[in-house]
Amino acid sequence: MAPDSHRWVPCKPGFFLSVRVLSRLFRRRFLEELQILHRDGHLQFFGDQVDLADAEAFADWLMPLRQCEWVVYAKRPFAGPEAVLAYLSRYTHRVAISNSRLIAHDERGVTFRWKDYREHGRTRYKTMSLQTTEFMRRFLLHVLPSGFHRIRHYGLLANANRQRDIPAVRALLHQPAPQPAADQSAEHTGARPTFVCRHCGAPMLIIEIFARAPHIRGPPPALAS
Repeated sequence: MAPDSHRWVPCKPGFFLSVRVLSRLFRRRFLEELQILHRDGHLQFFGDQVDLADAEAFADWLMPLRQCEWVVYAKRPFAGPEAVLAYLSRYTHRVAISNSRLIAHDERGVTFRWKDYREHGRTRYKTMSLQTTEFMRRFLLHVLPSGFHRIRHYGLLANANRQRDIPAVRALLHQPAPQPAADQSAEHTGARPTFVCRHCGAPMLIIEIFARAPHIRGPPPALAS
């Protein structure tokens, strides 16, 4: 869509996203958040990195990261959009390590299973033991800074613009807005749903009702002679 929102500008064949723009945008946002955390005293440094607690030393350490190109993966999926949706659905609420991979927590630390992608067969699955502090350090490396999302929409689907842009795009492409299917659910009638999920807040649908079984009392306990 043109900047004046009065005409539709189609992209070039085979073009999806500007990888360089995404790379530099992510680089700027990530380094800005690191500086904020450092300024507010939320970063701690140990060992050879203890000197980075100084603001000037930390700024000098970040300087090479501002000048190099960051890699952003944005390529056409080989198996189609269905494979992308299946892949993303496994990671939207996934943590760094699942409970099923944790084996033990004892005096040696945390023992867990991991997969070696360089090997095949049974030898691909191995176990590793780390000190508790080292395990937590590696786990927290997967925690995104505040303001970052695992999946983010850009452009016309961005949260800040989509309510304005999508109707304009439909008007420029002469496409009608989709009409909701006739449904008597609470979402369309405006009635308050009876059951609401306490985790996501979405209304829950009743798919089956079980009749209450009659209560069967057990035999009285035997009296001691």
